[in-house]
Amino acid sequence: MAEILFTNVRILDGSGQMPWTGAVLVQGNRIKQVGRTPASVSAFGATVIDGAGATLMPGMVEAHTHFSWNDAATLQEIQRMPVEEHVLWCAKVAKRYLEAGWTSCVGAACAKPRLDVVIRDAINKGQIPGPRYLAASQEITVPGGLGDETLPHVPYPEFSFGVLVNGADDMRRVVRMFLKYGVDSIKLNLSGDNFTPQAPANTTWMTDAEVAAAMEEIRLRGKRCAVHARSAASVKQALRHGVEIIYHASFTDEEALDMLEEHRDRIFVAPGMAILIAMLEAAEPYGISRAQAIEMGYQIELEAAVESLRAMHKRGVRVLPGGDYGFAFTPHGENARDLEFFVKYLGFTPMEAIRAATQYGGQIMMKGNELGLVKEGYLADLLLVDGDPLANLAILREPKRLLAVMKDGQFVKAPPVAAARTLGRAA
Repeated sequence: MAEILFTNVRILDGSGQMPWTGAVLVQGNRIKQVGRTPASVSAFGATVIDGAGATLMPGMVEAHTHFSWNDAATLQEIQRMPVEEHVLWCAKVAKRYLEAGWTSCVGAACAKPRLDVVIRDAINKGQIPGPRYLAASQEITVPGGLGDETLPHVPYPEFSFGVLVNGADDMRRVVRMFLKYGVDSIKLNLSGDNFTPQAPANTTWMTDAEVAAAMEEIRLRGKRCAVHARSAASVKQALRHGVEIIYHASFTDEEALDMLEEHRDRIFVAPGMAILIAMLEAAEPYGISRAQAIEMGYQIELEAAVESLRAMHKRGVRVLPGGDYGFAFTPHGENARDLEFFVKYLGFTPMEAIRAATQYGGQIMMKGNELGLVKEGYLADLLLVDGDPLANLAILREPKRLLAVMKDGQFVKAPPVAAARTLGRAA
């Protein structure tokens, strides 16, 4: 098998330990050897990449991904894109994520029933470039909840953003449909959202019977459930029913925090900080002034989310980056800002933010024993970064600072071998 040797690199392995200067040998799609000095690893016939002091780190994992969100300002605009164009859009966005260093992504809902499955399968077959991907269902909601775009006089329109269910039996029918399509996870909208005035963020919409029916079907097929849960009641509902992935969790109380801590080895929280901040700071060009965003409840929610997530982080709950990117005010490609937000708002150190995007990312991808670390035997998903992300996380969102991106032992973005020794100045 072909071998690639990274030498003279500053290894940031994703585990939380301090970086060291060493060398990494990749054979096939795995990391064969990690050396503690540049001279400690050698391989006859390997392609040698001299990093000249650049940082070698694991590929990042986006835990809250919507490839089919088309950088529009409303849910309706996302849904109205014709399906043919929507498939092409998703393929383009998947390639963009991979080239930006997001070598794995967890789907958090798609805009049409099979979009995520089709894109995942095309990536896996090598038909299109993209990250390792776990495909989600559409958002499942109830009448009046987030995702119900129906009009009173048109109760079952073709183009509602979410799929509506009414009762436990209806939930079973819809969940079974998505499981038949081959999704990796089912997405339930347990709470409301300030984006939808009729169902604000601190409201809860699904019954326990509906959630229980969904979870029974999901467990029968060995799949996972992810939930939109902003309200404290919806977070507790998710935990009672054994949900694995909780999106947002903005509002909590002491009971919710105790439950989150109790289940911290089983669950993941991906809060989506970017959308809250963007609604307050970047939505005015799209018709939502800061004053309007405050009136909608975003300032209150941001403050509550900061308090809740800081508490979760202190209690050892795994909080991962993933910011609801794909709206006009949170366009695809800015995802690495989440790491900076974790430091600025949530009390993370830069090292903890990187660990959340790498080691914890491997765990949410269900590959915790082979993904998310620079470690012997692990999958060779790697980034060669010009500079020190621990000193300046912003470089992770600068394309020119990503000298190389590798997925599964193959370069997505490769440094010119002839010039490799000149790449990778210190930050």
